[in-house]
Amino acid sequence: MAPHDRKLPFAERIASSRAGAWYFINVSSKLDPWVLKKTDGRVSTIPGAQVLLLQHVGAKSGAERETPLVYAVDGDDIILIASKGGAPANPAWYHNLVANPECGVVASGRTGRYRAAELDGDDYDRAWAAAVEVYGGYDVYQDRAGERRIPLFRLTRID
Repeated sequence: MAPHDRKLPFAERIASSRAGAWYFINVSSKLDPWVLKKTDGRVSTIPGAQVLLLQHVGAKSGAERETPLVYAVDGDDIILIASKGGAPANPAWYHNLVANPECGVVASGRTGRYRAAELDGDDYDRAWAAAVEVYGGYDVYQDRAGERRIPLFRLTRID
């Protein structure tokens, strides 16, 4: 069975639906920055999810931005998934990390400064497997994204 054919648990089926993705992108993302900062990354508006607050700099504006994201881990590193719910274009934070790879993270036990590097090859494949382990809906998002291969970043601590 291909990974995208496996049956998702009920909560993941809801979250990976277009309506669920819209909710997380447009509603939860507005509430999570406050919640994550107040709890040092221990609590999110997405029950049971592993969520961090990415603090990054706008590629064009130079303005400071904050984006809550589900993440995976690989040892001490953090893996970010630029899924945008399977949209045909990459999320804005993707372009910001490409232009300005130094970023901040607020996450339970992982708060600090990091440097982002986009993944490819075997490293991408291992990180994708880790991401799907955290949230099986990423396979659904990849199918929905069509020709766009969902980018992954490895964040390595620098402080």
